[in-house]
Amino acid sequence: MTTTQTRILLASRPEGLPKATDFTIESTPVPQPGAGQVLVRSILLSLDPAMRGWMDDRHSYVPPIGLGEVMRGLAVGEVVASEDPAFSPGQHVSALVGWQQYAVLPAKELTPIPPGVPLELALGPLGMTGMTAYFGLLDVGEPQPGETVLVSGAAGAVGSLVGQIAKIKGCRVVGVAGSDAKCEWLTDELGFDAAINYKSAEDLYGSLRTACPQGVDVYFDNVGGPLLDIALGLLNQRGRIAICGAISIYNATEPPPGPANYLSLLVNRGRMEGFIVFDYAKRYGEAVAAISQWLAEGRIQARHEIIEGLENAPEALLRLFDGSNQGKLMVRVGPDSA
Repeated sequence: MTTTQTRILLASRPEGLPKATDFTIESTPVPQPGAGQVLVRSILLSLDPAMRGWMDDRHSYVPPIGLGEVMRGLAVGEVVASEDPAFSPGQHVSALVGWQQYAVLPAKELTPIPPGVPLELALGPLGMTGMTAYFGLLDVGEPQPGETVLVSGAAGAVGSLVGQIAKIKGCRVVGVAGSDAKCEWLTDELGFDAAINYKSAEDLYGSLRTACPQGVDVYFDNVGGPLLDIALGLLNQRGRIAICGAISIYNATEPPPGPANYLSLLVNRGRMEGFIVFDYAKRYGEAVAAISQWLAEGRIQARHEIIEGLENAPEALLRLFDGSNQGKLMVRVGPDSA
């Protein structure tokens, strides 16, 4: 095993879109585990929109990443050395390894990956991506058969799963994405009933009203901004809005305006609720079992994009904000087996 590793630190807090100078790449010795700890070698690193919020010095559901600290990130990897009987070398696990090749972590912070499960799936539909889609839609959105579910960021990792689960639950599903190719993927391959390209639609409200002739019962929001306002204007009585993210404003340098149509919640007795996937940790097994079955039955598809090399993580992160990625975005840090 090598004795040095590469890791990426947060050097400064971004103003707007992150840039190369906001990060520092350094080489350090590979750490060794102590009692109750495990040394993990990263294989695939997940890139997620939430990372942008973690880089800001503001109150959130997790502490901000400190300047000079390793960038936070979920990864799947291989146990290299273990000082805890629950884990053995060669075992695959998922954990908050961060943007580095190796990390020493408490054994209690590791999640074993069952043998035979592809690592891409462990970061995608069987990982936090799948947990977010499952609980955000089913527990917060509470879709019922025959209802209309509108999904923003629908060609992304979470949004594409949300739409497929909604179809499994008997709903009409309409997605919003940023290219014709993405919209075709949603309707032709994933089974969405309609998909709208928000970048080319001359009248986005009119297009969505046509695609949702019976209104919107559940809106799964990944982007925030003007699209949330439009969804509020289409909301049915007792409609539900699940706030998963607001990627359209993560890089804003000025406070964004609030939605003008918020009174729709009052008039329609609607509900808008944010959620954090970590709140459902005790129920992850339920979601994994259901999604595993749907994958085995071919009722869910998952697409992923892998960027090669940890050093490319800062640039790859920007793909989440310009809409050029499709499906789950991840970085290959190392080979599947040492």
